[in-house]
Amino acid sequence: MSAPILSAGLNGQPFFKKVMRTMKSFDIPTFYHSRLITDIKNHRNRTDVRKKDYAPTLLDFGPIRFLMARHFGFCYGVQHAIEIAYRALNENPERRIYLLSEMIHNPDVNRDLTERGIRFIMDPSGNQKVGWDELRDNDIVIIPAFGTTVEVQKKLESIGIKPQQYDATCPFVQKVWNKGRAIGQEKFTVIIHGKPSHEETKATFSHIAESTAAVIVKDLDEAARLGDIMLGIVPPETFYETFRGQYSEGFDVNKDLERLGVVNQTTMLASDTKAIADRLKQTMMRKYRLTEAQLPERFADTLDTLCYATHDNQKAVYRLLEEPADLAIVAGGYNSSNTSHLVTLCRSRLPTYHIASSEKILSRRTIRHYSITEKREIDTQDFLPAHSPVTVSMTSGASCPDIVVENIIARLVNFFSEVKPIDEVRKEILKA
Repeated sequence: MSAPILSAGLNGQPFFKKVMRTMKSFDIPTFYHSRLITDIKNHRNRTDVRKKDYAPTLLDFGPIRFLMARHFGFCYGVQHAIEIAYRALNENPERRIYLLSEMIHNPDVNRDLTERGIRFIMDPSGNQKVGWDELRDNDIVIIPAFGTTVEVQKKLESIGIKPQQYDATCPFVQKVWNKGRAIGQEKFTVIIHGKPSHEETKATFSHIAESTAAVIVKDLDEAARLGDIMLGIVPPETFYETFRGQYSEGFDVNKDLERLGVVNQTTMLASDTKAIADRLKQTMMRKYRLTEAQLPERFADTLDTLCYATHDNQKAVYRLLEEPADLAIVAGGYNSSNTSHLVTLCRSRLPTYHIASSEKILSRRTIRHYSITEKREIDTQDFLPAHSPVTVSMTSGASCPDIVVENIIARLVNFFSEVKPIDEVRKEILKA
């Protein structure tokens, strides 16, 4: 068995490091970064500046090979949020610091923040962990990347806390809010494609419903049901039961479905959002006998609300799956929406294992992974085939640190003998 050739593990390295990104430089802890993954991403960005080439990058260690998706890992919004959280810690060593809920859906990031003294006010489901009456006006409260509701903002302000001081809401989430409010001013009802229980969807619904009628639609089946209601195929009053808890106060099914626009929870599958929008467009055209030219009178153009990172990561996985491989590994938090969609794409083509860290690879034979159908971790035996070379397709969610990906690669490589050294593999990448 060869000796370990890659680094592993989060540790207490220097607190901040300036990391260049294509859109902005962010101050985030060095222990989230990986030299190997940074080399891969920087090389691809230099050689494919316009991001036209979605082909994966090959890491060839000899007996095991990795096909790395063109785009994966920390997105702009996640880096933005992490920078703000650690800045809050750095700037307020003597004050109590809270997060409204998980900063992002990644266990490593949330664990590190809590170990540094940050407390969560709510869990991801919105259950209170710290009572509002425990907060004081000199406390720091960080708004997570998903944003928060108008009601929670007002609650914090009533206590004397300024939520905007450390607001880590993803700019692309805010873009969805702004678009929803804008088309609301034009008297469109906003259809929000998202998971009703997800923090981001709750926040988006709250901000948009302030100014216009809004409905959360979970999937294409719900969009079809909404279409049947609009067409009178089922009685209009069934709307209130079908979409219980998913429509804005005072919603009038007889008036508020005459003009629509669709926005989305930014981590949903772009193809699903498009399918929902197309279904509702067809419903609108059928109901009002519209031509394509007349459609904008009843249906707003909202395609520009799709998150670039979600789109790029999903498109990269589609291209990744065109390459032959033995299995796929998707790294990321189990409650991460964008990660779960990458898992769904991969498992349509390959045996796929969703793992939060390298520790879930228990041995050469056994992997402990999250099953999206059973909603729990399960153990799979003999997940690595016996032949050589083994080819692994790999990607990670937008909230997954690069070091987690490197550690998974290290763990798998160390099961094989006579592997190429990391420096040799890195040189092959850089000269490609």
